[in-house]
Amino acid sequence: MCGVSRRGLLVGGASILVSAAMTAEKPKTTRFGLTSYQWGKDWDIPTMIENCRKAKVFGVELRTSEKYAHGVELEISDAQRREAKRRFADSPVTLVGIASGERFDAPEPEKLRAAIENSKGYIKLSHDVGASGVRVFVNDFHKEIPHEQTIAQVAKALNEVGAFASGHGQQVRLEAHGSAGELKTIRAVMDLVSQKSVRVKLNSDKRDADTPGFEANFNLVKGFIGDTLHLHKLDNPAFPYQQQMDLLVGMGWTGWQLLEASAKVPDRLKALIEQREMWEGMLAKAMRARQNA
Repeated sequence: MCGVSRRGLLVGGASILVSAAMTAEKPKTTRFGLTSYQWGKDWDIPTMIENCRKAKVFGVELRTSEKYAHGVELEISDAQRREAKRRFADSPVTLVGIASGERFDAPEPEKLRAAIENSKGYIKLSHDVGASGVRVFVNDFHKEIPHEQTIAQVAKALNEVGAFASGHGQQVRLEAHGSAGELKTIRAVMDLVSQKSVRVKLNSDKRDADTPGFEANFNLVKGFIGDTLHLHKLDNPAFPYQQQMDLLVGMGWTGWQLLEASAKVPDRLKALIEQREMWEGMLAKAMRARQNA
């Protein structure tokens, strides 16, 4: 044991525990991945796969609509879609999904219709490149429009998009984002959604811990949580990351926790590894707590 730091033992032990839980063909626990948002914005697919391999991060969600270097956008050809699918399939990195910016809150009918049709396009794109779902937003409430009207509008759009997604084996991931992204509002939307392909994507927002508390807010949408969520800066004390991990592990959730990072760092690969190690420590702690319960 000489020469081994306490932190090294903790990180090493966490890695062993997490790795052991993920050696089976079907994962027994939640997994850590990356959304290409900022840290992967200028990485093409080969670079992203290689960097994720080096960081031991084996799931990726591709952000779209801002001309990211990965090039997976609505306008790419069938051949380009097949090539993107092949590259990920031939690698250790799973292409988890497409993070679109489509939102269903627009008061203007033409904007709402465009968002619905674009979402269908992203669902087809996700299917073609071998991913499993598409992120969308509620996103905002609007002045002089009753909240109930916006909630009903979003739910109706989600039912249409969800029906299309079901036909392509895809999940519609409704992210808790924007001024209408409180979990109580997300729950109100989901109460009006009949399509099982539509699921909730948690966004690790500090307001989720507001009164009556994180666990109570989490429980509002617990039964609707899909197979992905977003993380941000894991050492930010403003959000109860360990509590969220404890609750997810406690319910046996096996989805992807995707790091959506935007902090300016000198070495993104090093920072990604550090975030993954912090996450593994949280997972190991939650697993121990579950085993001892």
